[in-house]
Amino acid sequence: MTLSRTHCRPILVAALACTAAIFGTAAVPYPVEARDGPYHIARLAQPAAETRAVAGGVAWACKGDICVANKGNSRPINVCRDLNREFGEITAFAARGKELEADKLAKCNGN
Repeated sequence: MTLSRTHCRPILVAALACTAAIFGTAAVPYPVEARDGPYHIARLAQPAAETRAVAGGVAWACKGDICVANKGNSRPINVCRDLNREFGEITAFAARGKELEADKLAKCNGN
């Protein structure tokens, strides 16, 4: 699945809600743009067993099949690979609102 801008908005809203639930912060009550939300957003093939993890040098907060994280020092493909090692197959990955291209997502998943 690819994340177009229209697909990203519901994921960002869900990611913010997830972050609010996990970290106890209030979610923003207006439409969210990528610049207002988490830096990294990933959709997992399977729901995460853990709600928190460190992968790719960043702390991840997960709820169901959505994980979010702030910016780290690694390139997005490397962050994605590390998240893959932690949680398994990643079906979509975006950094700063820009989705990984299909070939890079395949590399992220070890294909």
